[in-house]
Amino acid sequence: MTMRALLVREPGAIELAEVADPVPGAEEVLVRPTLVGICGTDVDIVDGRVDPLFIRYPMVLGHEWTGVVAEPGRGGLAAGTRVVVEGIVPCGRCTACAAGATNRCDTYDELGFTRYGAAAELVRAPAHLVHPLAPQVSEESAVLTEPASVVFTGLSRVSPVPGWRVLVIGDGTIGLLAARLAHLWSPSEVTLLGRRTEQAGLAASAGADQFTVDTEAVPAGHFDLVVEAAGSAAAVRTAFAAVRRGGVVLLLGYLGGPPGAELPVDDVVNGDLTIAGSFGYTRTAWRRVVDLLNAGSVDLGFLVTHRFPLQAYAAAFAALREGSGSRAKVALIPAG
Repeated sequence: MTMRALLVREPGAIELAEVADPVPGAEEVLVRPTLVGICGTDVDIVDGRVDPLFIRYPMVLGHEWTGVVAEPGRGGLAAGTRVVVEGIVPCGRCTACAAGATNRCDTYDELGFTRYGAAAELVRAPAHLVHPLAPQVSEESAVLTEPASVVFTGLSRVSPVPGWRVLVIGDGTIGLLAARLAHLWSPSEVTLLGRRTEQAGLAASAGADQFTVDTEAVPAGHFDLVVEAAGSAAAVRTAFAAVRRGGVVLLLGYLGGPPGAELPVDDVVNGDLTIAGSFGYTRTAWRRVVDLLNAGSVDLGFLVTHRFPLQAYAAAFAALREGSGSRAKVALIPAG
């Protein structure tokens, strides 16, 4: 039996192809994806810009997704149960895993990168990575679990103090999620510095107290925490200019390789700054995000601004690459 899947055979070669149905193992669950988010990393996979250590071609895309259990397996979830599934598959045995840093597992393994992802009619997943959703969690909110877990991991790493002034640089999905989730730590203010005025409405929905596209409007040395989520050298420079002495800069954005960004070493030393990078998400962060969704403590569905049937993947990628107007998460409907 075969199914439709969004396959990248090699860099630059993406197509809606027929691939073999996945056959779940004894410790796996077969899931039918219902909504799949695509992001800049998927664009990089298509374009061949992902470090070869983190990708294996040919690859079915889809590392941000939600679905329903198609066939129960290990784990005891009934068919039809709505779920989200962790993409990172940690070994559970290495030093990093033992310390809870499953995002740094010695053996990198992830759906949509080294294993076929969810931009398909079916996907097999390790049972211990499958999490059921409460009835009130919308499909749109659930599909944001993966990027929300990325942001939550980074914020947890720097442990914001209640009352901190927070600046988020970047008005894409990660930046908007950072503005939303920063409120879990009770900041006194959250300012979002973006690039497009059309994102103002989304910034307000994310809970940003202030939104601006004018770098000059960002006061120098004012913020206790600056989250760089734009992935540009200019954004990194702005982050170091905006943070106060003794403050924290959290780097979540990818610059895409050389030439990178210069590190203002003297300013870092004289400013007594803390710099933190954050990769992926931990199992602990994922579970916490799922708990927040299931409890109704956060609703992220407002971020899904574009939906396309799977066969319209070209239009979806065009919206992601070149789209105008208000835009956050672009999603594919595998059954569409």
